[in-house]
Amino acid sequence: MNNDFYKVFEDKHRGSRELIKSRLHAYLPFINPLNELYQHSQTVDLGCGRGEWLELLTDKTDFEALGVDLDDGMLAECEQHKLYYKRQDALTLLKSLSGESQALITAFHLVEHISFTDLQELVQQALRVLKPAGLLILETPNPENIVVGTAEFYMDPTHKQPIPPNLLAFIPEYYGFQQTKIIRLQEDKALHKETTTLIDVLKGVSPDYAIIAQKEGPAELTTKFSSLFANEYGLTLEVLAEKFHQQEIKKVEQYRQKIERAEAKTQAAEAKTQAAEAKTQAAEAKTQAADEKVTALLSSHSWRYTKPIRQLFSLTKRILGK
Repeated sequence: MNNDFYKVFEDKHRGSRELIKSRLHAYLPFINPLNELYQHSQTVDLGCGRGEWLELLTDKTDFEALGVDLDDGMLAECEQHKLYYKRQDALTLLKSLSGESQALITAFHLVEHISFTDLQELVQQALRVLKPAGLLILETPNPENIVVGTAEFYMDPTHKQPIPPNLLAFIPEYYGFQQTKIIRLQEDKALHKETTTLIDVLKGVSPDYAIIAQKEGPAELTTKFSSLFANEYGLTLEVLAEKFHQQEIKKVEQYRQKIERAEAKTQAAEAKTQAAEAKTQAAEAKTQAADEKVTALLSSHSWRYTKPIRQLFSLTKRILGK
């Protein structure tokens, strides 16, 4: 891969320098108390790339931040922004550092590029060189996001394999860090409130995550971070899937209620129709009864016997009417 290819690839597919810097602000709540503990301490960013994190540390903290990378195209941008860097392998650099010499070790989108054995060694070396209560931050693509884990991860030809969050969190736990936290990042904040679609379940989970691991230290140092490690961050697949599931249950219930209301209206209409039919039948019965009475009267003996009287009465009316 030539020197220019990967930088051009990153510029197009990872995002602009300003976009990445804005995303990295998510870590400042963890960095600020560390900066208060260890002002002017040294920090190292492994695989520093274009130097966005180095620039943010320079702007927002008192740390002396060093970046290391092997890509000349990336390091040229660090040079352009007057950032402190070395062209060196990350593990080689870590092994050269003195014990408890660093307040912070970071690696943004590096661990997916190295072997699992190198990752284990990186974590062990970080533990060695960190000061008490120092932090290790490892950010990587989140395979819990189905689209990221099955497609977008493999857009980068230098990626080796996705790393599940619980696996990456276990490594610093195993090697002796006091506490770790999974920080899920970069999700659309609207998904925390708005309705969830199926495509949200597939691609709405936080596309990146980080493990923040803290080295053991005195309680007066580590307690400054207690609330930060207690919080929950980002969106998991379980949360979005359950939200979508509950919405579908609600839709089914609303549809069932709509059908029940329609059926109730139909039954009411049918009842009215039946009542009207009953009234019609009653009227028809009355009419039929009256007809039967008339027929019975006309065919009765009394009707025939009184016929001359009726005729005389009719004749009298006509005469008097004249």
